[in-house]
Amino acid sequence: QVQLVESGGGSVQAGGSLRLSCAVSGNIDSAYYMGWFRQVPGKEREGVAGIDSDGMTSYNDSVKGRFTISQDNAKNTLDLQMNSLKPEDTAMYLCAYGIGTAIAALRPWDEYNYWGQGTQVTVSS
Repeated sequence: QVQLVESGGGSVQAGGSLRLSCAVSGNIDSAYYMGWFRQVPGKEREGVAGIDSDGMTSYNDSVKGRFTISQDNAKNTLDLQMNSLKPEDTAMYLCAYGIGTAIAALRPWDEYNYWGQGTQVTVSS
């Protein structure tokens, strides 16, 4: 079992920054992949950024150059630094954990085994 708890969401104006954090606890596998997803009501869950246990990262094209995913192994957190935020980044952001070796660091949402509850990000114009 793995538990994930997100924090750091909030409201910000366009062009601003937020840093999301996901506290990870439980039985962490030697091979895993983790990701940040976002969801807007009525739309499919969208992958934002992913990282695997080898440190490889992958990003959705819409956030490349603006968002950075990272792990802090000492604190057992998965972080997402979001800069130059746009109104279209408004969504519920969720942290996810998948067991095993991933072909790519960001996988389809249904390939993850555990999910956090999410943290809301709202960007106003």
